[in-house]
Amino acid sequence: MGKIIYVVGIGPGKKEFMTEQEISAIEKSDCIVGYDLYVKLLKESFPEKEYMTTGMKREIERCELCVKLASEGKSVSLICSGDAGVYGMASPLLEILPQDCDIEVFVVPGITAALSGAALLGAPLNHDFCLISLSDLMTPFELIEKRLKAAVYGDFAMAIYNPASKGRPDHLKRACDILMEAGASKERLCGYVENIGRDNTRAEICTLEELSKKELNMFTTVFIGNSKTYEKNGKMITKRGYNE
Repeated sequence: MGKIIYVVGIGPGKKEFMTEQEISAIEKSDCIVGYDLYVKLLKESFPEKEYMTTGMKREIERCELCVKLASEGKSVSLICSGDAGVYGMASPLLEILPQDCDIEVFVVPGITAALSGAALLGAPLNHDFCLISLSDLMTPFELIEKRLKAAVYGDFAMAIYNPASKGRPDHLKRACDILMEAGASKERLCGYVENIGRDNTRAEICTLEELSKKELNMFTTVFIGNSKTYEKNGKMITKRGYNE
């Protein structure tokens, strides 16, 4: 077949979190290209495949490698965690693809952490919600601050990606402070899930004030309810309005 690139979000990385469409794309690929950690996770389910890896912050190099392999007539899967179109590898690949090239690209939908994490907490995103990343590697924090404030003004529930890292350990606290300054109650219901769908998964529910004091990592997704989100039987519930 050849000259095909599948962009596949593998969810948390285990096969049971992948759709039949994702599994089919991997099985039809001659070569799998991805970040070291995600390749390691995928190898457990597809050990017979040929794999090529690159390290952190080498996303463009990964995309260029896929184009090279596809140009040579191979079918390639470019993998990432979660969903390929949500903070994933779909846009960088499509951006670097040469104009009018003869390589077919198929973006295969996956399960983003906002959905797999929300399911563990209950229903925190069951009304209007937004996704915001706290990583300022490519987005100025001033813009992130505007988006956080706008989410409070619009009373959106929120899924927060990349809440902290070794290089920016205080970003989550800064974000919580911004939300409270914008009018979110310090008692607003929040939650977070670490290592979603992997070993040592941990889910906790807390208030916004308590969240501001947590030390989390890059493998954690944070959930902030809207003004009507509440806890019942240990689950976060953001109302749809049926019982009002």
